[in-house]
Amino acid sequence: MTSLARRVGIYSLAAGVAASSCGAAAGPTAPASSSPVEVPPTLGRIVVLGDSLSVSPSRSVNFPAELQARLDSASRGWTVHNAGVSGDTTAGGVRRLDEAVGGDTHVLILALGANDGLRGVNLALVETNLSAMIERAQARRIKVLLCGMETPPSHGWDYTIGFHKIFPRLAARYDVPLVPFLLAGVALDPALNLDDAIHPNAAGARRIGDTVWPYLEPLVRIQSAAAFDNLTPSLDLP
Repeated sequence: MTSLARRVGIYSLAAGVAASSCGAAAGPTAPASSSPVEVPPTLGRIVVLGDSLSVSPSRSVNFPAELQARLDSASRGWTVHNAGVSGDTTAGGVRRLDEAVGGDTHVLILALGANDGLRGVNLALVETNLSAMIERAQARRIKVLLCGMETPPSHGWDYTIGFHKIFPRLAARYDVPLVPFLLAGVALDPALNLDDAIHPNAAGARRIGDTVWPYLEPLVRIQSAAAFDNLTPSLDLP
């Protein structure tokens, strides 16, 4: 087996267990009469388009909620909308994208594909569906954060390796950031999963939040800076 196959095998076997039921000198003094710059009430909206991994262990406790907590601490004015649906696939994401990703969306976290891999969906179709969602989001000037998935060799090693390659290939093609593996550090760890050994518990959701945050934070920082640049303070100069 090649080194790539061995590496993918480790991740994919973990992913298979974790996702088998997917059903981070003083300056001049300002004029006394100047008005303070107001912080806009809303800087941006983030939508997580995913499957059961996005709504586990519950609708209120999950990795999108963990991202919201980090945003509340780091940057006021951002909201995370969890559009995760248990059992969803990339085809389902294509169908519900327009409804789930509203006109005020600034960032799309695309976390679909695990169920496609488990069901052995044709790799070309999986890539076409993910491409369609990325293209439609980018056409609306929405930043996309792609979350990589893995799948076990249930449908053969060629399928597993081909599935693995889809995500970095799309990230390069569309110049979007990629979370290499959404379940990194969570898959196969009993302390981070529910009793079904499949879906993340609260601690697992926090770990996924830790994994995603370093890729989301730069997108939020850039968008926040742009919002403040558009603000013009009112000054009453003598």
